[in-house]
Amino acid sequence: MKTFFKATVLLVLLTAAIPANSYFATYKEQFYRLFHVHYIQYPDDTMENIYWLEQVTKAPFANPLHALAKIENEIQWEKYRNLFNMHIYIKMVEQYLFLGNKWNKRDAFFYNAPWRDQNLESLDVAESCFRTALFYWDEVLSWAQKANERRFRWIDLPKVQFWQDEAFRIENGTLNYARTIERELALLEKVRERFKAMNNWY
Repeated sequence: MKTFFKATVLLVLLTAAIPANSYFATYKEQFYRLFHVHYIQYPDDTMENIYWLEQVTKAPFANPLHALAKIENEIQWEKYRNLFNMHIYIKMVEQYLFLGNKWNKRDAFFYNAPWRDQNLESLDVAESCFRTALFYWDEVLSWAQKANERRFRWIDLPKVQFWQDEAFRIENGTLNYARTIERELALLEKVRERFKAMNNWY
């Protein structure tokens, strides 16, 4: 009786320790579900999202039966994978822009002179984030070009229509993060020069 009681208690404790709805993320589609936009973009939240997106890029695709769109043949499957990769890298670009803006300084006010060195360090971090975003934008362009190939023109994937719209906007130039990033880097350099010109008057 004591043995049965101990075994029952142990089973209850083990069952309580394992959440009923947990699973091991293995595939791109599973990791992608862990990415989410926060109401307030704190740096830790953004870095968490970057981590999950990096896991997406490393993971294999799930079977087409478990894709985020209805896949019925090989050509749909190929277009889906191109669009998926393009969309993930767009999200990487956006997250690095969010992160960079946390350290970016939009202006160099004269009363910030006592913290000139700290502001310059902050600008270095922001620049690193923006340049990383620019690197990922090249990946976006590469996957968008594949998704926009002529043979995919009449292949429609309604459940990921937003991704198709992104690919179209990249093709016609209305979605161009390179332009945004270059503008941010140019402004950052001007602000950096103003901070460097400040005297340590304190």
